Amino acid sequence: MLMRGVGAVLLLVCSNVFMTLAWYGQVMFKSRFERLGVVAVIAVSWLIALFEYCFMVPANRMGSAEYGGPYSIWELKVIQEAVSLTVFAVVVQMFMRNEALRWNHAVGFLCLVLAVFFIFKK
Repeated sequence: MLMRGVGAVLLLVCSNVFMTLAWYGQVMFKSRFERLGVVAVIAVSWLIALFEYCFMVPANRMGSAEYGGPYSIWELKVIQEAVSLTVFAVVVQMFMRNEALRWNHAVGFLCLVLAVFFIFKK
């Protein structure tokens, strides 16, 4: 059961790397995308998002109690949001040097961590 939980979280991390690139890649790598029209950028984003789903769907199946995993659907959703924000913060700090992580961002992240705590509270 522990391995299914850890495996689900690792797949969520992979999924969220692709999600961040699909959603914000055109902003992070503006110089590479600015010559493309919005339709082409959408097509590229959808292609990247396909890989997001290739990790997200198995993560949810592996982690879900409905399929023998350790997490309720509520727990999976909050884990996904915490992973999403963590991956987003790391990717932004790596690729967008002009976007600083401020105190209010940290407080918001702390609120999400508290949400994880309360969702798992029995």
